[in-house]
Amino acid sequence: MDSFSSPSMSSSGSPANTEALMDQIKAQLAQAYAQEFLETVGNKCFAKCVTKPGSSLSGSESSCISRCVDRYIEATGIVSRALFSSTR
Repeated sequence: MDSFSSPSMSSSGSPANTEALMDQIKAQLAQAYAQEFLETVGNKCFAKCVTKPGSSLSGSESSCISRCVDRYIEATGIVSRALFSSTR
């Protein structure tokens, strides 16, 4: 058995089992990506927009965070499209 095989996944694993495993891995990767994305955006946008932390956000801080998140999402989409279009 190679290092990529799991004990429950033999070389004769059914296509349904393989597909279910791949779906589970994709879901876990998507969740990890979303968590990392939110942490990165939160940290960067908070550091940029909230100069004097308090018990609530001012209107300008809220607007700044909203614009920051929008730009980060836009930039991530541009980079992703560029990477995936160059690998085809």
